[in-house]
Amino acid sequence: MKAADINALTVADLKNKIAAEKENLAKLKFAHGISPIENPMKIRQSRRLIAQLNTALTSKSK
Repeated sequence: MKAADINALTVADLKNKIAAEKENLAKLKFAHGISPIENPMKIRQSRRLIAQLNTALTSKSK
């Protein structure tokens, strides 16, 4: 997701997106723990997207 797309989201959308990404990250970590996933960089990308969404949420809530 691009920064412009993240900034265009509302607070409610950000919260929903964060929850969905956290669930996705948990699934990726679980799958990677059982057997190595094809692209382990997806875990890093997911963590970074969650961080970007949390930053946008904090800035919008202030």
